[in-house]
Amino acid sequence: MSTAPQTNQPHETKLSPKGRKALLAGAVGNTVEWVDWAIYTTFSSVFAVHFFPAGDPAVALLSTLAVFAVGFIMRPIGAAVLGNFADRHGRKKGMALTIGLMAGASAIIAITPDYSMIGIFAPIILVLARMLQGFSAGGEFGASSAFMVEAAAPQRRAFAGSWQQVSVGAGSLLAAGIGAVITSALDSEALDSWGWRLAFALGALLGLFGLWLRSNVAESESFEAVKAEKSTDEPKRSYLAMFTQHPGAVARVFGITIAGTLLYYIWVSYLPTYAHVATGLPLNQALTANFIAIAYFICALPFVGLLSDKVGRKPTMSAFAAGFLVLAFPLLNFLDNNFWIFLVVELIGMTLLLGYSANCAVIMAEQFPPEVRATGIGLPYALAVAIFGGTAPYIITWMNDIGAGDKVWIYCAVAAAIGLAVYLTMPETKGKKLV
Repeated sequence: MSTAPQTNQPHETKLSPKGRKALLAGAVGNTVEWVDWAIYTTFSSVFAVHFFPAGDPAVALLSTLAVFAVGFIMRPIGAAVLGNFADRHGRKKGMALTIGLMAGASAIIAITPDYSMIGIFAPIILVLARMLQGFSAGGEFGASSAFMVEAAAPQRRAFAGSWQQVSVGAGSLLAAGIGAVITSALDSEALDSWGWRLAFALGALLGLFGLWLRSNVAESESFEAVKAEKSTDEPKRSYLAMFTQHPGAVARVFGITIAGTLLYYIWVSYLPTYAHVATGLPLNQALTANFIAIAYFICALPFVGLLSDKVGRKPTMSAFAAGFLVLAFPLLNFLDNNFWIFLVVELIGMTLLLGYSANCAVIMAEQFPPEVRATGIGLPYALAVAIFGGTAPYIITWMNDIGAGDKVWIYCAVAAAIGLAVYLTMPETKGKKLV
């Protein structure tokens, strides 16, 4: 292995100009990538009827959401293939490839003719485009997380890694903003005929900007150091080396992700719908409170990253899990048909989630050497997200259907308990040399 590659850093806590540019390229590119990902759900109810046979709009919407789920299935595959690409050919090339694929898929959806014009080929193209987006998203997390953490000053790695999650949240909010502007500016006829296509086209154009930004940034020194020392007999598939040489780190990343992804998807994505169904809170009020809470969450993330750099990964992540273990019952049972009560519940949950989201990129990057880092971050994370995060809304809906909606807090508390056990037993990596 090489010696510490961060010789360009003037001291332990200040990003170099090269590091700041790398952080900008990683964060902005990731924001653009997640705009493209989120536009699909933002406009799914509008474009659903264009890709499936005319008849029942509800069936068309369900079919479109099923296609959305296909994206989750592709994420582990993308993490393995594109993570391996980033570990072999560089973070810069890996990130350029992921954003290019995501933007290309958005462009395909934007120009695909209706079902009435090309028949069964319309849903087939939609499925393939969404699979491509899921494939891209799977590779993006590992490559961008590795790149941003490797570019950080040694004592600011959690701060740098927190911007990975800032950019994810910013992408979702930007997609919501695009949705709000287009749906407000166009009448229903224009929105149905071409407005939704404009949204996907804008996503594709933003992707070109992100691609330009990432193409003009320098490669990480960690990767360059490994590349200079790489021998010809090293494994060509980093996902195999990851499992055979670092099984404990793989299991740890998977375990780290379980509580974080499940509780994140519940609080960020599903809680407004849950409150609307369970308490009768008007959906527009629930979504407004959710927007406020996410904006607060994005603003607070870098500060909790700084806290992690000061006190460590274990204390901040353990506080997140312990908080949900103790507060899951009162928070979910406190929900009522009241905007302010729901906002308080959202804000408390988002505050606890900061302990996970500010740390997830850095703690995963610190588990692996650079030659398998992008794959080591991306693949076990994508598997855990697909298994636990992607299924959370369905499990909660099923619990409501069987009359067990008041037991959802147990589901959350069990996940938090698993997370707390992992966080308390994992080694502290703050201050570890990142080679």
